Amino acid sequence: MVKAKRKILEEIYASVRPYKKILVVGCGGCVSVCLVGGQKEVELLCSEIENAAKIQNAPLKADAYTVERQCNPIFLAELNAKAKEVDALLSMACGAGIQFLAEHFPDKPVFPAVNTVFIGVDRTVGVYEERCRACGTCVLAYTGGICPVTRCAKSIFNGPCGGASQGKCEVNPDIPCAWQEIYDRLKQQHRLENITDIWPATDWQNQVLGVLVQPGFESICLKKT
Repeated sequence: MVKAKRKILEEIYASVRPYKKILVVGCGGCVSVCLVGGQKEVELLCSEIENAAKIQNAPLKADAYTVERQCNPIFLAELNAKAKEVDALLSMACGAGIQFLAEHFPDKPVFPAVNTVFIGVDRTVGVYEERCRACGTCVLAYTGGICPVTRCAKSIFNGPCGGASQGKCEVNPDIPCAWQEIYDRLKQQHRLENITDIWPATDWQNQVLGVLVQPGFESICLKKT
């Protein structure tokens, strides 16, 4: 599931400051599940924007509305009437939803209120771990269902590196070496021959080992087994 993190208020407010009335649009999909773009977060952001405008004596009004999915045109039609009444839209959906909203309302400025971080899993409430980078070259069939791109701190496609020690990553000794886990999984499945397959080099870009902790959940400790 797509995971996202809200932009800082200063950046959000700077994008909508020139307008008098905006519509903050949430999404009931992925961003709602990861506590960044559901109805509660939409209403909170509206309040923060109006408070920021009040401090600067700006006549800015923010309305809130959350659709079932921003990445599906079926659900965007219910925004048609509301969009006519505002000067701009502020989306709290993922990058795909933001682009779809902008496509649906080409005559209205559409601004992002969140940063899409990665495709991940829920470790616990408020804490999410990256598991897929949508690299376009999935090798999970050959690595025992363990992604070397997201689980390895160096995103090594043909591993392991020479820095791992006692099954732990040299970047962080608290993290298991992904390629050690791949080896152990393939050995358990009697498929160790897969680890000798060599894949061509890929031009990786914007590679970040991802763990997302939403504000308010920083004290939660992740224990990997």
